Amino acid sequence: MAPTTKASVTTTRKAAKAAPTATKTIGGVSIKPTSRKKPVDAEQRRYYVEVAAYYIAERRGFMDGHQAEDWIAAEMEIDRMLGEGKLNG
Repeated sequence: MAPTTKASVTTTRKAAKAAPTATKTIGGVSIKPTSRKKPVDAEQRRYYVEVAAYYIAERRGFMDGHQAEDWIAAEMEIDRMLGEGKLNG
């Protein structure tokens, strides 16, 4: 009887191709859509800041003389939230 040997089989798989993304060509430039949200315009941002400043002033008890501080704190908070994508227009 002939000796038997076990052969090892190696299989290789081709990597799956990524799904094609829709591209648009404008003026010879290819543009791919992104998942980013539309940026908030200045008017909408100002409204957000006004509302936030109101609530900051309310927490302070509407003490006079702190309007600029409240506004700056509101701007910082709104800009942070916009940067994190927590607000949209």
